[in-house]
Amino acid sequence: MGRDTESTSIDAGRLEQGLVSDVEWKPGKGEYAVMFTLALISLMVALDATILVSVLPTLAVDLGGSATDAFWAGTSYLLTCAVCQPFIAALSDIFGRKEMLIASVLFFTLGTVICAPIAKDFTVFFVGRSIQGIGGGGIITMGQVIFADIVPLRQRPKYFSLVLAAWALGSVLGPLIGGLFVEHVIWPWCFYINFPFCALGLVLVPIYVKLITVKTSLVSKLARVDWVGGFFFIGGCTSFLVGISSAGVQYEWHSAQALTPMVVGVIGVIVSVVWEIYGAREPFLRPSLFCSASALATYACALFQGFILFCALYYIPFYFTAIKFESPTQSGLDIFPVTCFLLPGSIVISLITTRIGRYRWAIWGGWVVTATGCGLLVLLDADTKTPVWVVILAIFGIGNGMLLTSVNVGIQAVSRVEDAGRAAAMYAFMRTLGMSIGVAIGGTVFQNLMSKKLDELGLPQSIAHNSEAFVKTMSLMDPEDPKRIGSMQAYLAGFHGVSWMITGAALASFAISLIIRRHSMDKSLDSQFTLKGARTLNAPVMPSASTLVRPEGVPQDMMSAGNSLPPIIKNSPFCSRTPSAFDTDSTYAGTKRSQDSHAGTQGYYSHDSDNPEAATAETAITAYYIHPGGRIDTVDILSDQRASSQTASINEVNKPAATDVEINRDWSPEPCFEKTLASGRLPSNMAEHEAVFADLTPAWMPER
Repeated sequence: MGRDTESTSIDAGRLEQGLVSDVEWKPGKGEYAVMFTLALISLMVALDATILVSVLPTLAVDLGGSATDAFWAGTSYLLTCAVCQPFIAALSDIFGRKEMLIASVLFFTLGTVICAPIAKDFTVFFVGRSIQGIGGGGIITMGQVIFADIVPLRQRPKYFSLVLAAWALGSVLGPLIGGLFVEHVIWPWCFYINFPFCALGLVLVPIYVKLITVKTSLVSKLARVDWVGGFFFIGGCTSFLVGISSAGVQYEWHSAQALTPMVVGVIGVIVSVVWEIYGAREPFLRPSLFCSASALATYACALFQGFILFCALYYIPFYFTAIKFESPTQSGLDIFPVTCFLLPGSIVISLITTRIGRYRWAIWGGWVVTATGCGLLVLLDADTKTPVWVVILAIFGIGNGMLLTSVNVGIQAVSRVEDAGRAAAMYAFMRTLGMSIGVAIGGTVFQNLMSKKLDELGLPQSIAHNSEAFVKTMSLMDPEDPKRIGSMQAYLAGFHGVSWMITGAALASFAISLIIRRHSMDKSLDSQFTLKGARTLNAPVMPSASTLVRPEGVPQDMMSAGNSLPPIIKNSPFCSRTPSAFDTDSTYAGTKRSQDSHAGTQGYYSHDSDNPEAATAETAITAYYIHPGGRIDTVDILSDQRASSQTASINEVNKPAATDVEINRDWSPEPCFEKTLASGRLPSNMAEHEAVFADLTPAWMPER
């Protein structure tokens, strides 16, 4: 529930027991150790994902490959990094968070060993990069999931900014460090640099990431794994990404070599979704993650954000190399304005979001600023002055910094409490998927527009198919050489095409983000994995009576400081975390301004109209079901007859009548669930009430 007034008194007894609310929560030494560990290995993964940008031309020559091989050297990592993330998150629910994080670091280390000391040709190199991608994807998704386990959502933006900062720093430092190694050492050092991080990760993760898990046998764990769904999903995504990555670069878009894997991939993903809904006993893709338009819109924003950011990180350094003829090291330095403003932007948004408990404004503002920065990239040419491109890159960095935090928080806010870990993992998957698609489609757009411009100028289109290698040749030409001038125009045409593409993606994302509805960030932790020695969260702490503002229709006796129930907000839906509203610990809500007792429970009914005489055939009554911990279910009861009194006793409400009972979903685009008794009347006894609320599960009712 949103806290507009935050004067909270903390009970000393609860503090002694280690019980705190989400607003009071602060990390201890154990949480800080986990955060540092996750930030360290996230820096390693981000560094590795971008360090080859400056190295690809040299790599292609040393391993005896082509420009296409160099392209796949970068794409293979992102591909496997993306497709395995949801399945790894599901495996961590079964085998444990620490175990899957250690396995991910081991995979990453093995892939690094294959790439650097072992690989002597591109075939072996591709194998190593693919294994690295699996490990990197696991590290990314486990970082998201573990944070959702140990940090409440209200505080998550503030502290996850540590990991985001490390990830962003690695993403931008990668091209710079890669350029330094190419110029002064040799390219294998791009992988040797990972070994200290891998060693630290393998030491720190077992020591500090001590999340308590339920002990079960290996056989029972293996039986729980959704092997069928994982096979079709990973296989389908891989096939689709291989097709879309090769289209326009290695094969024509309309060729069988490009279309066949894309079609097979789409079919595989569809089969996996059908299996998850109808066949899987424990689906690794939870349908509840996608049950609202807000969730779908936020996932789309995550995909586009990864798409745009990696397109820029790949092609902005290439612009400085191909158009400004700068060294790989200098081109890496030139992208620093993105880092210098992305990190502060992300951190500032994290602090503000945590403070005010709102995130949509940051998503909308982030897309506006990002679209502006993307559009301004079109102004870059051979004569652009340094202050101009610095400002353009700074605007781009600020926008992406805003999105890194706000989209991540938004996804978890619109999801159920118990889906927090899976939602965080799905965010990581969508963002990484966007990176893979962005690099692939960006390469296609760049090459096609460059080829078109070369053809118009009467220059060979083969230059576009080997654009990285031709940069060195072009730099040695006479500045007045028509071929050099024409080639530079072709390079610019490709860059501007990519800029227009990501600008369109940013504008489309802004339009999509308007669908996202407001949800509360004040959610308690609900994970089966807890950190040893950590303080646990209990129900939201009630402010003192003097600080509470009594909502209309809420009796004064509900506002006492000692009352463990939060104030009722009229006609606002909240999530039920229990299957029944009538267990012995729940509170049943009854009348508008007076209390009634029923089966040891109490509560309130609220007429829609403040005028009691208006409670006629069209009047809706809202029943509130208040659970321990502050969660509230609301049900709109539409009756053809209603007593005109402000006070409606439970017996009056239970009168037989032609009545519909509808779950209130004001915070979603459409009602998610409607239920009418077969007799067409209100439930008149406990059994019928149980029947109405049997389906009132978190899958149907999102938190506000």
